[in-house]
Amino acid sequence: MISDSSEPTLIGKQIVLGVTGSIAAYKAVALLRTLLREGAVVHVVMTQSATKFVTPLTFEVLSGHPVSTDVFESHQEMKHLSLPAQADAIVIAPATANCLAKAALGLGDDLLSTMLLTAQCPLIMVPAMDGGMWIHPSVREHVGTLRARGTIVVDPEIGPLASGQIGQGRLAEERKILESVLAALAPQRDWQGQRVLISAGPTQEPIDPVRFISNRSSGKMGYAIAEAAQARGAQVVLVTGPTTLPTPRGVEVVSVVTAEEMLKALTARLAWSTTVIMTAAVADFRPAHPASQKIKKQGRITQTLDLEQTTDILASLSAQRTTQLMVGFAAETNDLIAHAKDKLKAKGLDLIVANDVTIEGAGFGRDQNVAVLIDRQGGMTELPLMPKRALADAILNRAHALLHTRQTTQAPKPVAGGR
Repeated sequence: MISDSSEPTLIGKQIVLGVTGSIAAYKAVALLRTLLREGAVVHVVMTQSATKFVTPLTFEVLSGHPVSTDVFESHQEMKHLSLPAQADAIVIAPATANCLAKAALGLGDDLLSTMLLTAQCPLIMVPAMDGGMWIHPSVREHVGTLRARGTIVVDPEIGPLASGQIGQGRLAEERKILESVLAALAPQRDWQGQRVLISAGPTQEPIDPVRFISNRSSGKMGYAIAEAAQARGAQVVLVTGPTTLPTPRGVEVVSVVTAEEMLKALTARLAWSTTVIMTAAVADFRPAHPASQKIKKQGRITQTLDLEQTTDILASLSAQRTTQLMVGFAAETNDLIAHAKDKLKAKGLDLIVANDVTIEGAGFGRDQNVAVLIDRQGGMTELPLMPKRALADAILNRAHALLHTRQTTQAPKPVAGGR
């Protein structure tokens, strides 16, 4: 997180700022000023397309250094080697879909893309694009490839785009970009030696071979926690229901579909873990008698679906645990604190993350969330609306503190009948 103090955070750091051909290139000027204000030494590399939006002279005057645009302009200096060799981090903002593709495929047809093939320092890419490009399958595949290699990709924001459409493609805010740079340069390793078991996403309970009962969970919160825990030194196993999210770098992923499959996968790994974080939105009910063949319409005849309860996974794991720290989630639509406290006690948790899914801009499927952290000692921390990745770190901060201060007495067991 960025301090609110006036103390610069990047004093002496060498940053290469890459700018590609997006209408958002003008925002890179403000980002450059921010990096300079934080004490960084910044060298700017522009693609030829970027120079159509902002002149190199603008960046040169502000940065105090010549702007590089062509791999051949000063070949004796071999800028594609010298710039990344001196850099503490490379930030590409904005990064177009074309830039993401070239980086993922290892193509080097200009100075910026060639430079990435030689870089050994952290790479932060901040995409900006229009017209639904961000959700195109090839773009998603390239982003997944980059993240798997360790690249930090800062998701674009939702809002009005240059075309007039409303969608996800706006360049992330400067504060979020700066936070990503700081995280890359000074990563915390406070979870080193911990083994974290995380559940994420929805479950799907079959009605017949083509229909199922599920919910609106996207899995984004659980994946963000898995990514954050791994970055902070933990070994992470992520048991996930069906999602479209890319696999977090360095995380072992176990894919499941039903609540029963999730229960078995988590139970099998409970003894291995030191911390369990249950973000999954597990179905409370499933069809008692799923059909083996697709159910056909039968005129105006009313169909009745018999349901039965699924096993309460969180309560089951809590009852079986030995020394594990147990963290649960409570997604509510009313009486948030009261319901969360009841769940915390009933399931014998150490910490619960309560969030009101009716708050605009937060909850299922969103990139942001707002939450209240409540521990079993009565501590309560209210967190504002923030990116789920930032919330993941806040949750891990609180859980880490509990790991070091928890009482030596046996953890409370779930209350009989609690769910």
